[in-house]
Amino acid sequence: MTDAKYLGIWMDHSSAHMMEFSKDTMETKIIESGFTHEDKTSTLDRSEHVMHNKENHQQKDFYKQLAEVIRDYKEVILFGPTDAKQELANFLKADHRFEGVKVETKSADKMNEHEQHKLVKEYFTKRITNQ
Repeated sequence: MTDAKYLGIWMDHSSAHMMEFSKDTMETKIIESGFTHEDKTSTLDRSEHVMHNKENHQQKDFYKQLAEVIRDYKEVILFGPTDAKQELANFLKADHRFEGVKVETKSADKMNEHEQHKLVKEYFTKRITNQ
């Protein structure tokens, strides 16, 4: 990613589509969670408790990976159809390194890449215009 100050992330529990807001063309970088459906099935066969622990560990690693990217930005909009956006926002709020990063969440349905880019452009254009 570049020196942009604004980042949009469409996410659910399995992946995050990261888009920097800029006047140039927007590109999407995708980060996948490490916990796959196959992992869930195989660990569930052994024990629901083991599966739950593994899933929590993988989700925390996923949020840490996203946090490393987010810390270089001034403002971030997290959007998507699941609770993952709010879980990540809470994860960031608990870490003092993100006190200078403005993080907002917005509910959104499944979106294609064009729709994601449009939401990010409209959100940050409005924010910058109102400053």
